Amino acid sequence: MKKVLKKYLPQSVKSSLILSLGTIKSIGKQKFFGIGLNKTGTTSLKTAMKEFGYVVGHQRTAEEYVEDWAKRDFKRIVNYCKTAEFFQDVPFSKPFTYVVLDHAYPGSKFILTVRDSPEQWYESLTKFHASLWGKNGRIPTKEDLQHATYRFKGSPWIGNRLSYNTPEDDPYNKEILIDLYNTYNRQVTEYFRHRPDDLLILNVAEDGAYKNLCEFLNRKPVRDEFPWKNRTVEAGRV
Repeated sequence: MKKVLKKYLPQSVKSSLILSLGTIKSIGKQKFFGIGLNKTGTTSLKTAMKEFGYVVGHQRTAEEYVEDWAKRDFKRIVNYCKTAEFFQDVPFSKPFTYVVLDHAYPGSKFILTVRDSPEQWYESLTKFHASLWGKNGRIPTKEDLQHATYRFKGSPWIGNRLSYNTPEDDPYNKEILIDLYNTYNRQVTEYFRHRPDDLLILNVAEDGAYKNLCEFLNRKPVRDEFPWKNRTVEAGRV
């Protein structure tokens, strides 16, 4: 069905049909949220969830709600979560979102993906963005981001400003972003401190990580380890 939609229908119609089909398939189903920051193995997690048969959220639609998130207006985000069973990346990788969805969808499960170290995460993020928008492979500047195109021209700069409280002349300030990574992970862990069954902290690169995910979901494994998808070019651009 998705191949047919992709080949013959306009993008807006395809998206609407995908969301409608997802909504029907997800009625009454438990929700699962991948809430790790972008560049923490979220694409590998998404691929694994698809293999288990979960309906996965339409990511390009979810990314349209980043400004809603920035204003702490979660109404459209909560409503969008009716369209699938599993969601990850923006805006689910942003602070506060997991709290709202925890209350909006009681009984949901949350997966916090992490890297080996904050420095590894920072290097992965900046390397990825440099490959997309930096001149000659450098970390993008304000001007680079303003002239870059993702959803539309300049959207990478808007995404950077909404996501990171860094100086305009240093949009990928290492100290600030590493503090963001540490603070976010600490806050998630603290929030679920008395509910260990509802949160899985997962490093997809560690031995046994896939088995841990299967146990958390109460699913039989369909492989031995995580499927590595987009290991260097992983989804999640803001």
